[in-house]
Amino acid sequence: MRGGTPDRVPCALAFYHVELERVPARGARLLDVLDVDFVSPPLSRGERALGRAMQKAAGDTRLGTPGQLAAYARWGYRPAEPARRNPLLDVGTLDELRRFPFPDAGRAHRLSAVRRRVARLHARGLAVGGNLPHLGGELFETATRLRGLQNFLLDLVERPAWADTLLDRLAAMGCRNARTLAEADVDILVLDDDVGMPGRMIISPELWRRFLKPRMAAIIAAARAVKPDLAVLYHSDGCIEPIVGDLIEIGVNALNPLQPEHMDAARIQQAHGNRLALWGGIGAQTTFGSATPERIRHEVRRRIEQLGRAGFVACPSYDVDTPDVPWPNIAAFLEAVRDYG
Repeated sequence: MRGGTPDRVPCALAFYHVELERVPARGARLLDVLDVDFVSPPLSRGERALGRAMQKAAGDTRLGTPGQLAAYARWGYRPAEPARRNPLLDVGTLDELRRFPFPDAGRAHRLSAVRRRVARLHARGLAVGGNLPHLGGELFETATRLRGLQNFLLDLVERPAWADTLLDRLAAMGCRNARTLAEADVDILVLDDDVGMPGRMIISPELWRRFLKPRMAAIIAAARAVKPDLAVLYHSDGCIEPIVGDLIEIGVNALNPLQPEHMDAARIQQAHGNRLALWGGIGAQTTFGSATPERIRHEVRRRIEQLGRAGFVACPSYDVDTPDVPWPNIAAFLEAVRDYG
């Protein structure tokens, strides 16, 4: 992630911690080939209780995992209830935007537990990534879920003061939690915001630069004020090639997931060289769920030959949550990275 060439291709399963359920005993040993695990800032006692309660709920293919459902509940977001989905949809004043309560996370007095977990992962020889609490993404995605997509897009164009007010609050929260993770000694600050879609960005690059770029830069700067050598991983689905240079400019070291349908990893590598590591790039949307293990091994080998060891973290482009993705396909990916990388 800092431009060097490692002795082998590093391997991850996502840009966050992945819980693999019902993994065969022989497969569990393969997880030792992963090079990174992830932590988040500490939650309040009430939020931890909420998370435990939601673990008893079955996942919903339309809404998400129990962990995602718990995050929705923390923010008052109700995707299953269209009439009440977005908690800030009908606010009428800027004061209402300012008063809306955000989840309580990252308090200093709860930092010791995160620091201990980071130390345990370091003792295993793993790099540690830190995820910020959010509602799908630090800035854009959280704002769209709180305000509603159409409302927030109109805010960006017709009510910029409204967009600035909400984004300023989200950025301030992001800065606090980024500092917490840096104080816990994580190696990688993980930021994500889906601002891309098939073929283009959801908003124009100009709007991204006006509203999101300076706030994302502030979050990175807040963490590096504590830990200057902290690496930064940025995630967005879809096509975001127009802003790749901007992301490098504000301090991003690696980009995820580089979906091959929408992003040309080889072209990006050629344009930016070792200034940007490519974290992902393996598998289209249906690959891991429907391909054979042999096809996955072939794609891993082809990608490693194409991109090389320098600046490449081998990772699926899409979620590999079990049981939707068969374990033999996950094992084939892990084995192929070990064999060819």
